[in-house]
Amino acid sequence: MDKETKIAVLENQFEAQLLSSILIERDIPHQLRSYHDTAYDGLFQATKGWGAIYAPESYKSEITQILDEIRTKPINGEGEVDLDTE
Repeated sequence: MDKETKIAVLENQFEAQLLSSILIERDIPHQLRSYHDTAYDGLFQATKGWGAIYAPESYKSEITQILDEIRTKPINGEGEVDLDTE
């Protein structure tokens, strides 16, 4: 099994939840880690991003491709991003 590495910094909670749901649907192992710290009331999220996605290195290109599509494709009328399915 590949070592889990930081794949990308996520911009907000919506992006994190959408990416995670797509990865779950495709059976891609991953973990979300938020930068939120209650002691600083989310101060680090304003400068560092919402958090990061960690996954095995072997999935990096697939995850970054999905994330790029999420960030560039419009959301349809049902609140979903229209990704190309394989």
